[in-house]
Amino acid sequence: MEGRGEYTFTTQTRYEGEMKDGMFHGEGVLYFPNGSRFEGTWENGISKQGCYTFSDGLEYQETDWDYCDGYDRRFYTERCHRLRPAGESQLTDENPPRVIPDGCYDCGDGFYDPITRVISDYEGNFLRNADDQEQEWIVWTCRKSWDEFVGHSPGNGTPDDQ
Repeated sequence: MEGRGEYTFTTQTRYEGEMKDGMFHGEGVLYFPNGSRFEGTWENGISKQGCYTFSDGLEYQETDWDYCDGYDRRFYTERCHRLRPAGESQLTDENPPRVIPDGCYDCGDGFYDPITRVISDYEGNFLRNADDQEQEWIVWTCRKSWDEFVGHSPGNGTPDDQ
């Protein structure tokens, strides 16, 4: 590959830009299947500088990053278009959120099936097998297809315990 062109990986990530000796070299853009992109400058296949833009339009800033920092937990679309009225909480940055297949989790780049330990993209194509660390993070952190009701636990110091 030499000159300006396009290369698509098996993961459906696509590069459009300059190449030299079969490597990214010069200016180019990586387009990811989830709609995000990285615009940058490469030297012999190594990114030297660039800008990552999430699928919702949020641009990553290396300094002064104030998005989802613990003080402001709103989604980017909520920051741009205001919070929804009470009772209409936004569960994800997409509204309405994706429907998760039964028994699975939405891990951000696809769905995780805890029985097979496979992560598939949102169209059902294989992405990867989850290792123990990723599996633990997904189960602890990610949105799941079922509701779990959390109730009162006796002895936790609430007025109901007395």
